[in-house]
Amino acid sequence: MYLRKLTTFVIAVLLLVVIFPLPVLASSIHPTFTLLATYSTGLGEASAETVAVSNNRLYVTNSADNSLDIVELSDTPSLTRTNRIDLSAYGAGPNSVAVRGNLVVVAVEADPKTDPGSVVFFDAQGQFINQVQVGVLPDMLTFTPDGARLLVANEGEPNDDYTIDPYGTISVIPVDGDISALTDADVISIGFADFEISGARRSQFDTDTRIFGPTAGDPDAVQKNLEPEYITVTADSQTAYVTLQENNAIARINLQTSSVEWVRSLGLKNHLLAGNGLDASDRDNAINIANWPVYGMYQPDAIASYTVGSQLYLVTVNEGDARAYSGFNEEVRLGSNSYQLDPTEFPNATALKANTALGRLTVSNASGDFDNDGQFDQIHVFGARSFSIWNGNGELVFDSGDQIERIVAATYPEFFNSNNDENDFDSRSDNKGPEPEGLTLGVIGGRTYAFVALERQGGAMIFDVSTPDMPTFVQYVNNRTFSGDTVGPDSGPEIVLFIPANQSPTGRALLFLANEITGTVSIYEAGWRVFMPIIQRS
Repeated sequence: MYLRKLTTFVIAVLLLVVIFPLPVLASSIHPTFTLLATYSTGLGEASAETVAVSNNRLYVTNSADNSLDIVELSDTPSLTRTNRIDLSAYGAGPNSVAVRGNLVVVAVEADPKTDPGSVVFFDAQGQFINQVQVGVLPDMLTFTPDGARLLVANEGEPNDDYTIDPYGTISVIPVDGDISALTDADVISIGFADFEISGARRSQFDTDTRIFGPTAGDPDAVQKNLEPEYITVTADSQTAYVTLQENNAIARINLQTSSVEWVRSLGLKNHLLAGNGLDASDRDNAINIANWPVYGMYQPDAIASYTVGSQLYLVTVNEGDARAYSGFNEEVRLGSNSYQLDPTEFPNATALKANTALGRLTVSNASGDFDNDGQFDQIHVFGARSFSIWNGNGELVFDSGDQIERIVAATYPEFFNSNNDENDFDSRSDNKGPEPEGLTLGVIGGRTYAFVALERQGGAMIFDVSTPDMPTFVQYVNNRTFSGDTVGPDSGPEIVLFIPANQSPTGRALLFLANEITGTVSIYEAGWRVFMPIIQRS
């Protein structure tokens, strides 16, 4: 009996190989992620914003009470919080956490946020080791793959009335020695002075980069305007790429010389082109993903990198972000009387300004008026509602177009483009839609996957990006029920984290989503299936 079953199995395998050549068969098998557990901080909104995992421990930052949670993962799906560290002694609140081995680091902003922030070091159990000063508003930190350095993106946002506009910088901290011996003098600050008009690297500054606002005419306008958001480091630990979200640009950093090599604009996405549609109105009571005479500024938040062969690729999630302060606000409704369309470029301006067309769309009044006559020649919107793949020179290889919004429409027709704090319909169509914000890459079975978290709609979409110019949608997971007045169980993902099987407490690859609205971390576990794109709803 056993021999007969074995023979049948071998014949079946041989038939598959004959009918489906091995490369085709391999590319048709993908992991499927299912919900394994959820950790709740118990603090509600403004908690569980960022996460890190190492040695079967989960580390979770909470702005709600300025703390860091340490959670034991050894018995997953059972989760036990072993410590909650009060971070108030180190600053006004945490913005990022990273872990390597038994070293835990937290980026903490100052009070006021326009003062230099701090990076605080702890051991795996949460015992304080050291603290060093970095740039203004440290927003994200990451270790280099070789573990020798810690990089910090210091956003340098202005204060609310825009009377103070600090420099955006990147801090580099050596972490391959005695952490307790580190001092502020060991922190290397990388800035953008060379890209000012008279700077040594001005020729490597893309003048399409958005430099705007009250400080745009200052002699140090580039340093004040550029706001580093997120960092990825190449596998050889030699080069870093940094998103400059509000500026719609990225920068490349040489980590051997501790200098920025170039700054490049990411350009504009034409929403009139086929496959680049968007739903632009929250007042048409319908799902209406269509082509409009609108240009999206990619303005990515998270960025990741990988290689195929010898070619480097960058992946971005194009969330979009505006400067909206009491002292300067670029956000305006297209239908506002203050936003006038050039009649030559837009002879149908009156129709476009209808609330059921583009009238409700949130646009920028800081760009698009090319001749400065007070009438806008192009309509610029925040973000591109997509993820993109670029080469190492910042040139576009692939953009997901309107695929994310269409998947949301197919998955949640009754709660399409919902906000993250209310179970509603179509409320975010006028402003960045599902809002892809979080991103991580992971390799499973020799294939590379991008995990794209949607801040407003919730959950994460999974794409196979092994072929950079032809990614494939694999799965959409979202632990959100959209029932009644209660939002959740999980909503508002900020950060998504992938843990490979060889580092997982369960022996399978895990996906962590940090949800700041519900103050929860949803944990998904990978299994296997023959390829068919699926959507997992709660």
